[in-house]
Amino acid sequence: MRRGLSLPALTFAASTALGLFPATFVMSSATASSLLTPEAINAAPLDAIPPTYEPPSSQVDPLTTSSTFKVGFAGPSTEFTPPHIGGTPSPSIVRLQVLLDRAGASPGVIDGLDGGNLRHAIAAFETMRGLPVDGKVGPQVIGAIDADKQVIGSYVVTAEDLSTVVGAIPKDYAKMAEMKYLGYARASEALAERFHMDEDFLKSLNPSATFAEGETISVADLGSGKRGKAVRLEVDKAEGQVRAYAEDRSLLAAYPATIGSEETPSPSGTYTVRAVVSNPTYTYNPKLNFKQGNNDKVLTLPPGPNGPVGTVWIELSEPSFGIHGTPEPARIDKTGSHGCVRLTNWDAQGLGKLLSRGVPVQFL
Repeated sequence: MRRGLSLPALTFAASTALGLFPATFVMSSATASSLLTPEAINAAPLDAIPPTYEPPSSQVDPLTTSSTFKVGFAGPSTEFTPPHIGGTPSPSIVRLQVLLDRAGASPGVIDGLDGGNLRHAIAAFETMRGLPVDGKVGPQVIGAIDADKQVIGSYVVTAEDLSTVVGAIPKDYAKMAEMKYLGYARASEALAERFHMDEDFLKSLNPSATFAEGETISVADLGSGKRGKAVRLEVDKAEGQVRAYAEDRSLLAAYPATIGSEETPSPSGTYTVRAVVSNPTYTYNPKLNFKQGNNDKVLTLPPGPNGPVGTVWIELSEPSFGIHGTPEPARIDKTGSHGCVRLTNWDAQGLGKLLSRGVPVQFL
């Protein structure tokens, strides 16, 4: 297994408990929490996931939940919290999220929660495999994606993992500009991002961990990343997704995205990729873009995963617009951006590897 990931043994207790987890079984929060172990996730049945996602009727603040669903996928959105059991992640959904991530149909953060990002990823996977596209978890999807391989493995924390941890990051751009590097605030944040995981989920999977050097933790067992050459990108505003296509017109990869906002919408039409910049600095100009706090002067913010554009800037031919990473991966397709297209840092990195100068980018 790559990067020192190893397969945990499946316990009899976990497998017995999993036998009591059909889609119609309602568990208490305590029972659900007891199932959130590497053994339970690795053996979790995909057919325990409801075929379709039905959001509850009550609205919630989208900033307080990891996964939300946009009704109708178009226009001003109404966002809801997912109906995951007892407010805890589902082992089956965690397993599906990792398998989709490996296939190049990114679900965004791996958090075990159902919602719009997951269903769009399923639809992308269906497109990749030539299946009927409906975003549902059914026998065809399960048969195409299911694999007798672990999705959670063990990993030993290294000094390199901790080298990007710099402590608390200020919110004020003027104070950010005084720093040398906008790294991670915590070791758990750095490790969660490395393994495409929601930080709270990583902590719940490792309740006793301190995330210190030399410590063994449980993490998502990711694939090697999508490879190939994208010859065309689609930025789908309605579905909140960026899709990369290969020369044979097949769907190469898909990523959940935050695409502009009502106040500062993203452009329409077709543009081209001008450059892919890793670890970019960020120039804040309140006269050209937006005003942040009391800052009324041009500022240059240092690079880093917690900078405004994350770890990658994909420059487009439309001046001042681009596709980039974000310091808050759990909010992708939950909150608006200042006109640009935001991806998780790892998805922006993965997309950047597929691109070259001149690739057309069509906004739908």
